[in-house]
Amino acid sequence: MPELPEVETVRRGLAPAMEGARLDRLELRRPDLRFPLPAGLSTAIEGRTVTAIGRRAKYLTMHFDNGAVLISHLGMSGSYRIADEDGDALPGAFRHARSKAEAHDHLVFHLTGPDGTRRAITYNDPRRFGFVDLDRVETLADNRYLRELGLEPTGNALDGDHLALLLAGRAAPLKAALLDQRLIAGLGNIYVCEALWRARLSPRRRAGTLVTRAGRPTARCTALADAIRAVIAEAIAAGGSSLRDYSRTDGSLGYFQHSFAVYGREGEPCRHDGCGGTIRRFVQSGRSTFHCPACQR
Repeated sequence: MPELPEVETVRRGLAPAMEGARLDRLELRRPDLRFPLPAGLSTAIEGRTVTAIGRRAKYLTMHFDNGAVLISHLGMSGSYRIADEDGDALPGAFRHARSKAEAHDHLVFHLTGPDGTRRAITYNDPRRFGFVDLDRVETLADNRYLRELGLEPTGNALDGDHLALLLAGRAAPLKAALLDQRLIAGLGNIYVCEALWRARLSPRRRAGTLVTRAGRPTARCTALADAIRAVIAEAIAAGGSSLRDYSRTDGSLGYFQHSFAVYGREGEPCRHDGCGGTIRRFVQSGRSTFHCPACQR
């Protein structure tokens, strides 16, 4: 499933093509994706201007000038494709290739930009695990998909003090706690593995052990907060580095996967200087976890 950096890269790719444009027609090629399409979807947004393309955790939000907000989740295989007179573009840096087969094109946004440029933004999803929802800006915070999401792992809000508040008293394994979307929104399996490796923390460690009895962050807690922010920022930058080529590219540039230090590297030497350990994989809560048992404690 695309993680936060991939979804943010999609947002950055869609924004220049959609913001300020009028949605002339929304073409619905099927009545459902993972769930049935919202009733009255086309009526609510056709003829309206897109004011902003946002993101909350792994959800994209398309805001319209009448207050309507379309919420989009990419699921396992969803992607958006931009087509205009310059050709096709696929905004997003994904670990696995995205489909461009027209048989899986389910939604098409026909737009006219402020300069008169006509574009088609197509949502393609072979597995149809993605979905869309319709809400309004004044009730967006209470939307069923967004209301329980925790802190975003971007910016400076996620520091050692805040992470200590989230982890205090928790007996769950550290990795499981970090994947709890009610605590930190948008963190996924890949980037949690990478952050834990950078902070030299075991994914099996009890989450609460990073907090003192007085509720203060330990040095390891602060290091982990720094590592989470750095990994997410670098991954977003890696995807964003190819945005200038999106007018003609297939989305293959800028993959952060080439910088993975631990994820998918089972059996390889640990990259920490002087460690000498070997990356191991084990299954934790049904997901592959990669770590170095020699230096992650």
